[in-house]
Amino acid sequence: MNLKHAQYMLTVLQEGNITGAAKKLYISQPSLSQMIKLVENNLGTPIFNRNTDPITLTFAGQRYIHAAKQLLAINKNLEKEIEEIIHEDHGKLRLGVPIQRGMQILPFVLPKFFALYPHVDIELTEFGSTETEKLLLEGKVDITCMTTIPRYEELQYTLVESEELVLLSSKNTAIARRIPDNTPITIMEAKEEKFISNKPGHSIRAIQDNLFAANNISPKLLLETSSIEIEKRVTIACDAVMICPLNYIEKDEGFRSQAHIYPLTGVDSKRHCYICHRKDLYLTKYMRDFIRILSEAEIPFLL
Repeated sequence: MNLKHAQYMLTVLQEGNITGAAKKLYISQPSLSQMIKLVENNLGTPIFNRNTDPITLTFAGQRYIHAAKQLLAINKNLEKEIEEIIHEDHGKLRLGVPIQRGMQILPFVLPKFFALYPHVDIELTEFGSTETEKLLLEGKVDITCMTTIPRYEELQYTLVESEELVLLSSKNTAIARRIPDNTPITIMEAKEEKFISNKPGHSIRAIQDNLFAANNISPKLLLETSSIEIEKRVTIACDAVMICPLNYIEKDEGFRSQAHIYPLTGVDSKRHCYICHRKDLYLTKYMRDFIRILSEAEIPFLL
């Protein structure tokens, strides 16, 4: 069965005779009769009872018309779906984002995005920034929001925000007893402290390791984790220190009363969050709108 044959046979049934159907289809009666004969020969049995007026269906013809209606409906639905895809109302966005960054941006970006594109699926991939950037370069995700530096010519970087890095310390550390809160320090002041650290693969860990190497120090890493939230709480609980984005530190007095915060000197203490995609990626309308929504969103700090 093909679509043309299905449509022609339905028209014959609707018109009740071959002559009327031929006129409606703008073809000659002999051509239509020949097509009906071809379909019936391929089927191996008659479809129409030609000795009735109007023309009626054989039992095999009933099954054929039932299938023909299904086929035409499927085709019509497919046409609509393709039209919607062409107009970019449907699709899939493969988004790569570190877990911590996702906690910050997704609750504020996704409601606006889904309001515009309820039929676009988000396929979320959650890794640290280093692994997320690798997946982007390999074409395994479409768009990322991550902390990085512009270093690949094939990627397009759109700045979302810049964050200041500080040393967060429990109030019970040696450095906290020695140096007042909010005093700018170099990392050398904390070389004897126990550090709570991000695992390798995260942007803060890369900055931290480079900072240690530049100052030729090897502080003790008491714990490595992928979560900044775990880092902060363990830092306070275990009387340790950590390098942390300032905007990830709570302002509530309960937390701040247990901590000292030290701006870091002698280092580029800012890290930058970018929306990234491959330059050779065709950006659909919903991809462009996702980038726009994220760029324009007034996303609060994680407080």
